[in-house]
Amino acid sequence: MSHTELSGSNGEWSKVEQEFEDRTLKCFDCGNDFVWTAGEQAFFHDKHLTNEPKRCKPCKQAKNERLAAINAAQASGVRQRIEVSVQCAQCGQHTTVPFYPSQGRPVYCRSCFLAGRAAQEPDANRP
Repeated sequence: MSHTELSGSNGEWSKVEQEFEDRTLKCFDCGNDFVWTAGEQAFFHDKHLTNEPKRCKPCKQAKNERLAAINAAQASGVRQRIEVSVQCAQCGQHTTVPFYPSQGRPVYCRSCFLAGRAAQEPDANRP
């Protein structure tokens, strides 16, 4: 896709043409590949957005819904308990946690978390 815009430097206007092609990116949340279309790239360029998208459309929609639910609960003053389905970073077991995981940080099931915590605590019987 060809994208054309006017660029001014030193008081002179000239036509600048930029080529955009569909690109395949990997979703940060689900790990699946998704296509960042030439049209979407042109939109990002026109809005001066410099970062590529990190999430596919379904994951982006899910994230926006989570944020909307959190904002709605905070606005109404209701303490809302959340339960997020995740896969344990150590054993691979599917489990739920009462928080939204942070990007780039591992999440563990209860047994792996407790085993890791016990391994970090100093032994009480050591001199």
